[in-house]
Amino acid sequence: MKPTLLILAAGMGSRYGGIKQIDAFGPNDETIIDYSLFDAIRAGFGKIVFIIREELKEDFVRLFGPKLDGKIEYDFAIQGFQSYVPAELSNVKREKPWGTGHAVLCAWEQTSAPFAVINADDFYGYDAFKTMADFLSTNTNENVHSMIGYQIKNTLSENGTVSRGVCVTNEEGFLINVTERTKIVRQENGKIVFLDEGEPVVLGENTPVSMNFWGFMPSVFPIIKELFEVYAKENFDAPKAEFYIPKVMSYLIENNKGNCKVFESSSDWFGVTYPEDKEMVMGALNKLIEQGKYPEKLWN
Repeated sequence: MKPTLLILAAGMGSRYGGIKQIDAFGPNDETIIDYSLFDAIRAGFGKIVFIIREELKEDFVRLFGPKLDGKIEYDFAIQGFQSYVPAELSNVKREKPWGTGHAVLCAWEQTSAPFAVINADDFYGYDAFKTMADFLSTNTNENVHSMIGYQIKNTLSENGTVSRGVCVTNEEGFLINVTERTKIVRQENGKIVFLDEGEPVVLGENTPVSMNFWGFMPSVFPIIKELFEVYAKENFDAPKAEFYIPKVMSYLIENNKGNCKVFESSSDWFGVTYPEDKEMVMGALNKLIEQGKYPEKLWN
């Protein structure tokens, strides 16, 4: 069975100042999603599910429908503030979606095959999609999931702090734990640190981090639902609280309900967090086109 690709595209882009999921970066107005779709199709994925807010659906159908028609099956999942929220919390006020773990849960109805999850505004490269598609297509153990790990030195922004899932792996390459760090930066002295706890904590250059490129077996959905309901009840009065994918994976590992194989990538990742990142992304894409890794016009 060909795997499915879930694209997390419901974010608000508060630091970017616009809807970066559908902003143009390529030489023919391609979005970053366009490059992910192009790579996913040639890597062997069989279906795309866009996880979006309701108000974005019209734009997504217009932008991506004509490109995908006849090439790959696609569908839409709506991440609403009340999706999968326990009935007794129906009046909870939110300022933003419930986070990436909740987004995956919102795609349950559209997803029956092993599936990967990516961010809409991150460029991962063909090798990452091929590695993940091959694993998901051949993995027969429903308790073994996966992740593409990037070296932290290749994932920083020159324009401010970034959030990353900092990973620890064992000798067999399985994830021991992943901790979401929300303030990672390279200091003037050249050291990479996170500032979450006030005093800077140094991270090694090659520390593997999650860029939200995960692979799951579909058996994980009931577990995500259970965890999210508990999380929602505990955080109903915190309008900015987010239920992240690493929380799900950590639970699986800590409770012996699953393992996560980490495929380490040394390739450059790039994405947009700040408006100033756009020029860098456009330059990186042009360089890849010059190297012959992508056609100048992705869709004919």
